[in-house]
Amino acid sequence: MPNITFPVEATHIMMFARAIGDDNPVYRDTQAANETEAKGVIAPPTFVQAVAQFDPQQVRPRPGEMWFGSGKSPTGSTDKPASGGSLHAEQEYTYHRALRPGDVLTVEMENGKVWEKQSKRRGTSKLIFRERITTYRDASGELVITARNVGVTILPLVDAVLGEG
Repeated sequence: MPNITFPVEATHIMMFARAIGDDNPVYRDTQAANETEAKGVIAPPTFVQAVAQFDPQQVRPRPGEMWFGSGKSPTGSTDKPASGGSLHAEQEYTYHRALRPGDVLTVEMENGKVWEKQSKRRGTSKLIFRERITTYRDASGELVITARNVGVTILPLVDAVLGEG
């Protein structure tokens, strides 16, 4: 995946905070934020998830393309994914410093570990876990945030044994 550049803007921070229902003034009010330990406006903890807006590879509906999403048939596709589906299993963030308006982040994603387990609930399925590590660096190259994401794909055991999954 190519590196993504992600500008951090004050209005973007404010809109993100509003969207998640967090009215903490440290995310929108410069004067109030200056009087806190943060000493200025900062971004909410999960703000970096907004990087998806800047990723052309991000899974989303695209005009003219069939897509199976969360609706019954959002753009006309009724084809379900070949696997039993994918789920978000875990998310972890390490903050090296506060994220502030004016930062321009370079985002690098790399694949981490992959492991599998037999499903305990779906005895005929295999679970494939995939880790992705995302680093967010500022314009000077300083590491700002490291994110670790684990997704799980459910494969029918028959497909897994036959090598079709």
